[in-house]
Amino acid sequence: MLSAAPLWAQSTDLTLAIQLEPPHLDPTSAAAGAIDSVLYSNVFEGLTRFEADGSVVPALAESWDISEDGTVYTFHLREGVSFHDGTGFDAEDVKFSLDRARAEDSTNAQKALFAGISEVTVVDPATVEVTLSAPDGGFLFNLAWGDAVIVAPESIETIKSAPVGTGPFRFAEWVQGDRVELARNADYWGAAPALETARFKFISDPTAAFAAMMAQDIDAFAGFPAPENLPQFETDPRFTVTTGSTEGETILAMNNGVAPFDNPLVREAVALAVDRDAIIQGAMFGQGVPIGTHFAPHNPDYVDLLDLSPYNPDRARELMAEAGLAEGVTVTLKLPPPSYARRGGEIVAAQLREIGIETEITNLEWAQWLEEVFRGKDFGLTIVSHTEPMDINIYARPDYYFQYDNPEFQSLIETLTATTDPAERSELLKTAQRMIAEDHVNAYLFQLAYPTVADARLEGLWVNQPTQANPLAQVRWTE
Repeated sequence: MLSAAPLWAQSTDLTLAIQLEPPHLDPTSAAAGAIDSVLYSNVFEGLTRFEADGSVVPALAESWDISEDGTVYTFHLREGVSFHDGTGFDAEDVKFSLDRARAEDSTNAQKALFAGISEVTVVDPATVEVTLSAPDGGFLFNLAWGDAVIVAPESIETIKSAPVGTGPFRFAEWVQGDRVELARNADYWGAAPALETARFKFISDPTAAFAAMMAQDIDAFAGFPAPENLPQFETDPRFTVTTGSTEGETILAMNNGVAPFDNPLVREAVALAVDRDAIIQGAMFGQGVPIGTHFAPHNPDYVDLLDLSPYNPDRARELMAEAGLAEGVTVTLKLPPPSYARRGGEIVAAQLREIGIETEITNLEWAQWLEEVFRGKDFGLTIVSHTEPMDINIYARPDYYFQYDNPEFQSLIETLTATTDPAERSELLKTAQRMIAEDHVNAYLFQLAYPTVADARLEGLWVNQPTQANPLAQVRWTE
């Protein structure tokens, strides 16, 4: 009988490892995708949500009506839904969440998603009306982001350390530096999850990730950080290996607001100095798809613009001379923890040295990167993967961390937002991709692949990452 105990526990319990620990647990006030990796569709839900295939489906909103002019959305909310602390969910919570996200003092990392909302009106407890200042063809898509989840005023003060949502799992414990524990929400409005308990284990070191997985100390590792070890798992019958696509455009970001990257000649030189294939092979062991602009290759509107920034160090040196930097220049290269950044950074540094750009590398923890680079804009170069879905509109924000300020691009995105016709939106998106590629705002490296190593008896984990998330409601053990 003793041997049955771990099997029984395993059938309702899961330990899922990810590489990055969230800086806190409020998805509505930070840019860290690691928060959504733990909480999206587990603890928190929005009016709409992303499915595993990237489609947008109803969540806390059961259905909606859209006015003929496309500016008024009437959401019909699910009834009988409760937050994990027992307080009821209703239209007042939706109004609180959307008003908080768009408020003047909002710290929401994607505040621009809500800028088009002019008014949120409670019609009755189960109905909320959202009025837009202009039609927005992406509004329901935007509401599926983790930044748009519904929170309650009763629990907002402690959301960063003790999040309270409406999802299939409730927050149980956060052991900082180690794990977040979740427990099944017995009062969930939807289908009950098979798992009773789940923990997200944070393992940043690729060597430790390999050891923990081989020893089966963890049940799965989503976004496995040591691609060189994948062949070993693929030949081991204890495990399954999947390689999915992500929304993660991995870029060598340049601070367009400071010298020398305020000079388009220097930005083009950097773009031509980068050998994408060497980075994909050297840092990712072949895992990744080269990109020439900030757009996912699996998107039907993607344009292949690799020809605008081919590997050409000779031409890059000429551009540096044209920019008055024939003698070279020294810049900072600040790297967050993921292995694509740390490993890729060493390769990029060597490539840039070939054209006279010396880099001072600083390795930052995730919270430091958010503070110094993302919020403080205190950097020359950085490498990061933008895992938010369809986020080319960040280039229309002059105060965004890479400080690209192009009124023509900003006008283009305004037009895109107000356009609902799919064919017209497609053309505008293609124009946007080309504009930032021609301006060499950043050096575009590759689309991040998403390898997951899991116990072969597990099913239901997401293969692809239409948004940065690991929803557990459909995860179960098969024996």
